[in-house]
Formats: sequence, C-alpha cells, structure tokens
Amino acid sequence: MVNYYETLKVSPKASNAEIKSAYRRLARKFPPDKNNGSDETAAHFAKIAKAYEVLGTPKERAEYDKTLLKQQFSGKSDSVFNSDNQHAKRWRRMAYERRFNDIIDRMIADERRETIALQKAIFPTVALFLSTCIVAIFKPIFWTKSEIVGKTILLALFIIGVFHLVGRIRAAFEKYTYSEDIHDSILHESVPTEKPYRRFTAISFLIVGVFISLGIGLLIGQFLDISAAEGMSKMFSSTLSPEIVFYPPIVVLLVDLMHAFLSKFEY
Repeated sequence: MVNYYETLKVSPKASNAEIKSAYRRLARKFPPDKNNGSDETAAHFAKIAKAYEVLGTPKERAEYDKTLLKQQFSGKSDSVFNSDNQHAKRWRRMAYERRFNDIIDRMIADERRETIALQKAIFPTVALFLSTCIVAIFKPIFWTKSEIVGKTILLALFIIGVFHLVGRIRAAFEKYTYSEDIHDSILHESVPTEKPYRRFTAISFLIVGVFISLGIGLLIGQFLDISAAEGMSKMFSSTLSPEIVFYPPIVVLLVDLMHAFLSKFEY
C-alpha cells in the first residue's frame, strides 16, 4: 500500500494546513511541464496530486488512515509487539484504539473547521442580500435625522463594517474560488482541485445578488408604502437616498458579531 504521507513528506499527525503547504511546495518543485514534460516528472507529479487528493479531504483521509492503521497492526514480524503473547495483543489493541480515536478526533475537528469556514462565507453573504432588500423596503434616513454624535457612530460602524465585509469576502474567495489559469494558481499558492467555484462566477453572483435584492426591496416597498405609516415617516423616506449604502455593511457586522457570540455556546 502506497504511503501518501511519505509521498508528501509529512507526518501522519500533520494538520490540513501542513499537508496543503507540502503539496504546494512539491507541486512547484515538480510541475507537469518541467524537463520538457518528461514522463518521470509527470509520473512524480501524478503521485503528489493523488496523495493530496486523498489526504487533503478529511473524510478520505480518515478512511485511508483506517486502512493504513489496519495494515500496520496486522503485519507479521518477529518483534515482541507483533507476537501472539497475551500482553502484546493487549498492547496492540490499546495502540490501535488510541490511533483510531486520534483519527476520529481529527476528522471531527477538521469538519468543525470546515463548517465554521463555510458559515463565515455564507452568513455575511446572506446578511448582505437581506439587509440590502430590507433597506430598499424601508428606505431609512437615520443619517439625515441624526445629530453629530449619531452620525459619528454611524460613520464609525460603517467603516468597520466595510473592512469586515471585505475581509470576509476576501477570505471566502481565497478558500472557495479559483482563477482561470490552473498552472499559475499552483505556482502562486492556490490549490484549484479543492475550490469549487470560479472567481468570476463568485464576483458576478455577489453583484447580481445585491442588485436583485435591491430590486425586490423596492418592489415590496412600493406596495407597503412604509414611509406613509403614522409615526414612521420621521425615520423612513418614500424615496431612495444615497445614504442607504451605510446600512448593509453595518448589518453584516452586527450579524457576524451575534453569530460569533452564539457559536461559543454551540461548540
């Protein structure tokens, strides 16, 4: 059985980040077109790619580790550890159980990290679309009606929210999107095999999503006529004003803060 850990030159206890780093390093060292695309280089790169394909996926790595573990503990040798002695059998069972539990713990930890990373991409995106729609419905004019203190607070929240939103989008793009040039992406520290979306598609989705959310909000707002309601006209307008750009980043920031707070109790 091929030892993929030896192929990538990493420890069986290596983290996902260490495995990814090893793959990138070796992929740059042995690109498919090196030495005029020789068969030897291509074969070596194929081994590296296959090793990363297995070890870079938490579930596949767990299954591979189980198979590798069974092979290691079913091996026959003249050592005391592999003998039929009752104590040796107990040691083997304890060692196997410990290693197996390590595999399961690592798989759970990897899945948890993946879930958190996915939530950090989904929550801000959904919050951005919903907040854009809600702002278009109600057309708030908090900035216009606020005094200097209120405007200062809104401006500060807006600036923080923009930086936060840009950071979330950038992190999501780096993790889930790939550029068009696969070879260049390998050489420049990205792994296209694990990234499901094109970067252009993701950017288009965000832009189109914001405009669709805005359009839906305007349509709903026309039917509801929120600003005409008694007591609400002071804080909401019947027409769309440029200040609506303030509110979606602030909402995304607040939603993410609440999610981060609740996540501490969930795990």
